[in-house]
Amino acid sequence: MKAEEKKAVILLSGGLDSTTVLAIAKDQGYSCHCLSFSYGQRQTIELERAKAIAKKYHATHLILNSDLGKIGGSALTDSLEVPKAGKNSIGERSEERIPVTYVPGRNTIFLSYAMAWAEVIGAWDIFVGVNAMDYSGYPDCRPQFIDQFERLAKLATKSGVTEEKVFSIQTPLMYLTKKEIIQKGLSLDVDYSLTHSCYDPDEQGHACGLCEACQLRWKGFSEAGSEDPIQYQYGEGELDAKS
Repeated sequence: MKAEEKKAVILLSGGLDSTTVLAIAKDQGYSCHCLSFSYGQRQTIELERAKAIAKKYHATHLILNSDLGKIGGSALTDSLEVPKAGKNSIGERSEERIPVTYVPGRNTIFLSYAMAWAEVIGAWDIFVGVNAMDYSGYPDCRPQFIDQFERLAKLATKSGVTEEKVFSIQTPLMYLTKKEIIQKGLSLDVDYSLTHSCYDPDEQGHACGLCEACQLRWKGFSEAGSEDPIQYQYGEGELDAKS
């Protein structure tokens, strides 16, 4: 008798973390179904990267529209300035001071779509690259949020109510530093040249090197003793001087 296929839905942004999560799920034997969003973000290079990454991993890939830009309230979807090193206190994080790059409702909305698709295709594991270590203090990246969403999924779905299946939100990066995430990805042969992390790239898609996402990525590769394969707007010496 043929074993039942083990399916998973992967929230794939095209970034370093979500690509590492896809590699982890693939390594664990899952048939991967990747879900990305055009949500009104100021740049769309991450979607192009997500397409390339899903193709590389021979994964099903679905891109949905969810125009959070019409709601605004975030530097990633609105005209607000993206914070840069030397222009603000990027390193100061607390629950009371959530950065302007937080997108209201984003992870709740994305996980809801993932839950819906997962129920339809019979995928009881949903992988997401949230992290509680090297992160920006977003409330929807915390383990408490993930725990509560799992409870919601049990209450809000036919599968959960009938107790046929229970959804599991897999967060393999939750307690890893950026250094450890990169090391894990490299051990799985992740091609990080395909990924995009920057909040404010130039028209050619080169990373700014100065936003918090770039700074965390740069620091992670440095601590992992590996060279970041993407292109930055600044050379290494210039970036070191500005950061």
